[in-house]
Amino acid sequence: MKLHHDQSMELPFAKNPTLQRTPKIVLLITLTLILLAIISLHYPLSGLINSIFISKVPSSPSSSSSVQEPEKEIIISSEKCDIFSGEWVPNPEGPYYTNTTCWAIHEHQNCMKYGRPDTDFLKWRWQPDGCELPIFNPAQFLEIVRGKSLAFVGDSVARNQMQSMICLLSRIEYPIDVSYTPNENFKRWRYKTYNFTLATFWTPHLVKSKEADTNGPTNTGLFNLYLDEFDEEWTTQIDDFDYVIISAGHWFYRPMVYYENNTIVGCKYCQYDNVTDMPMYFGYRKALKTAFRAINSLNNYKGITLLRTFSPSHFENGLWNQGGNCVRTRPFRSNETSLEGENWELYMIQIEEFKIAEKQGRSGGKKLRLLDTTQAMLLRPDGHPSRYGHWPHENVTLYNDCVHWCLPGPIDAWSDFLLEMLKMEGIRSFEEEKNKIYASSGKNMRFR
Repeated sequence: MKLHHDQSMELPFAKNPTLQRTPKIVLLITLTLILLAIISLHYPLSGLINSIFISKVPSSPSSSSSVQEPEKEIIISSEKCDIFSGEWVPNPEGPYYTNTTCWAIHEHQNCMKYGRPDTDFLKWRWQPDGCELPIFNPAQFLEIVRGKSLAFVGDSVARNQMQSMICLLSRIEYPIDVSYTPNENFKRWRYKTYNFTLATFWTPHLVKSKEADTNGPTNTGLFNLYLDEFDEEWTTQIDDFDYVIISAGHWFYRPMVYYENNTIVGCKYCQYDNVTDMPMYFGYRKALKTAFRAINSLNNYKGITLLRTFSPSHFENGLWNQGGNCVRTRPFRSNETSLEGENWELYMIQIEEFKIAEKQGRSGGKKLRLLDTTQAMLLRPDGHPSRYGHWPHENVTLYNDCVHWCLPGPIDAWSDFLLEMLKMEGIRSFEEEKNKIYASSGKNMRFR
């Protein structure tokens, strides 16, 4: 792989007597070496250089393949490219694990185990418009996150994402359970070889909430949401994490009573007398705002926060509790569907609140990033478990699942996105440190 940069920025290691006698060139070399030493404190040099700048990935990452095709160079530069806008294209190489090789798959997302007859939904990859998005390379990822930690903060879709990552990483190593509680909603896993920790924090509303009625008006529970109060189950736990991915959305469809200052300010379909019925968006926006306020208020938290955007469901021919299902077997093209209605509203609330929080946090040194999976997942009606989350003869009360994602399945692409973002984060850190050193020496040169 070649890194795109100006020829004027080439380091003068060629045998040129004139350059070798130039003090400025000596200074440039010295500053660069100092910079690399500083960066290595955050990224091991082998990981940074090999994983970010000159990484080659095989055309087929599968270690089980007996025929190795020539390596393909992946050109990665810091030039702007929207990796979240694109199409799903055929990928005959996939998937990169199976339901029999990964123990981390939740039963309700183990579609192949429970008889899903088609497999074409496993043979797609995300292709951004105008650039490449490499397939997730587990060895590369583990090298970049060596000695670091990553937390998934949210609901069962966040847990779905963590399990997908564990399965993708299983080609290199399985983690050990280092959870501090037997509660399955708060798991911690450690990759001993890399001293890398994964964690999941259950918080379906991101703010303090309590189930007030297990049945509620729709038999899905009635929840009290304290829209101005932090959920300390996770806000008191993330100080030491290097990366935190927050997400929420689907639980806001349920009946809720909204509180602010411990006073009821409205509800969503609670059917209480003299309580104003408010739209779902009212509670969702305030909950997001409070979650961001919590992150920006943590003095000791120095990590990078990523907002993973809303993952649309794909119920057709009825609502989730009225016979709706998702039986499609191929992705949509981008011109075959569009984000609209409630999905559009939830997504826009996320974008608006993220921009506000990112601006507010920047002044305090906080780093907020957008992991924008919405468009990609909108195009994957074929990737849900549907009825293949249990045996047909089982007496279960589960509905067709068009919210979560089969494993393996489309959600594996979220790790493709995340790895690319971490690579760019490394390049961004490199730029920032280099510019600081040049600034302190009276220079003002930008790395490209």
